Amino acid sequence: MADEPGTDLRDSPMMAHLLDALEGGTDIGHYGRLAFAMIARHFLDEEEVVRLLAGQQDQSEARARAMLLQVKQKDYSPPKRERILQWQAEQDFPICPTPDDPNSCNVYRELRFPERIYEGIQEFWEEQAEAEGETEAGTETR
Repeated sequence: MADEPGTDLRDSPMMAHLLDALEGGTDIGHYGRLAFAMIARHFLDEEEVVRLLAGQQDQSEARARAMLLQVKQKDYSPPKRERILQWQAEQDFPICPTPDDPNSCNVYRELRFPERIYEGIQEFWEEQAEAEGETEAGTETR
């Protein structure tokens, strides 16, 4: 992988792993599908994401569309590495193929997302810091 984040989904080893599993008909589990949808929607067209998800065991085209629609409507940000590892612990399929490598499965390091994703994350953290500052100011003793 280059030093710069990639613009192709396969630039992320984790996403290449998920793509290979999906294309091979391997069940990647609910959280694998969710992570895939949250990330892939920024790199593949909607029909391709639906096609890949609908090929899963117990997953119809309608269910795949519903999942993608929910992800889009809620505008879920791509999951951080920590969240991926939490989800992975809840299912059999290894979403992150190399969980012991602390540099792996960090899609923000491996892929270049649309700028609005980074702006949304920055805005979230600014709001959190502001709220924390207000809480601390309100609990100060004089």
